[in-house]
Amino acid sequence: PDLAGSRRTGHRVPRRGTRRNRPVRPEKITRNPPTVILSTAYLGNVQYYTKLLSGKAVIDLHEHYRKQSYRNRCDILTANGTSPLIVPVLQPSGLKKPTRDIRIDSSKKWQHQHWQTIVSAYRSSPYFVHYEERFAPFYRKRYEFLADLNAELQQTVFDLLQTEPEVGYSESYLPCPAPAEDFRDTLSPKPGLQRPDPAFRPATYYQVFAERYPFAANLSIIDLLFCEGPAATGILQDSTVR
Repeated sequence: PDLAGSRRTGHRVPRRGTRRNRPVRPEKITRNPPTVILSTAYLGNVQYYTKLLSGKAVIDLHEHYRKQSYRNRCDILTANGTSPLIVPVLQPSGLKKPTRDIRIDSSKKWQHQHWQTIVSAYRSSPYFVHYEERFAPFYRKRYEFLADLNAELQQTVFDLLQTEPEVGYSESYLPCPAPAEDFRDTLSPKPGLQRPDPAFRPATYYQVFAERYPFAANLSIIDLLFCEGPAATGILQDSTVR
C-alpha cells in the first residue's frame, strides 16, 4: 500500500469534519514511506522518542482509539515509585472512534493533579527549574482534543532537545506493509502487548530517587529531560541500536 499520504505538521493537528476547524500552518507532504508507524502519545517514553528522532516515523491519527495505552498516559518516577499520569477522555461506549477525534474530559481536574504530581516528583531534579515554565502552561490551558495536547507537548520536547526530526501525521488509516515497523500497540503499558525491540537498548542516566529505587527504564521523556537536561539528546542516541 502507498503510504505517501502523510503530512508533517507543526503544533496543531489537521482536523476535518469537526465544528471547530482550527488554523493549521502550511504543511509539507511526506512522500517517502515511513519505516516506523506510531500512535500519538502523552509525553511519550524514551523508546517512543528514539523512534521519533529516527526521522522516518509517521503518527497514525486515524487508527481506532485504544484504551489503557500511552495515547493518554505516561509513567513517571515519584517518591512512591513508578506512577502513571492519565488524561481522562470522552469515548462513547462500544463505538470505535479515530484517535484524532478523541476529546479530553475537562470535567475532571486532571491538569491540577498531573502538575502537582510532576512538581512533587521533579522539583529537586537538576533541570526542573530550567524547564518548569515550558511545561506549566500546558496544565493551565484548556484542550479539547487529546491529539492537539500531545502534538504541542511533543513540539516542546523537540525544542528542548534542540532537534526537529521529520515526523509525519497520517491522512488516513495506515496499514503496515513490510518493511515498516508498527509500534502502535506494542509500545504499551500492558506487558502482554509488548514485544522485543532490537533497535532499542535503554541507556542509564541519573534519576531523582536513585538512592531509593533501582534504575527505572523507559519512563516518560520528562523524566530524562528534568534529570539530564541538555544531555538528554545524547542519551536518546545511546539508547538506539544501529
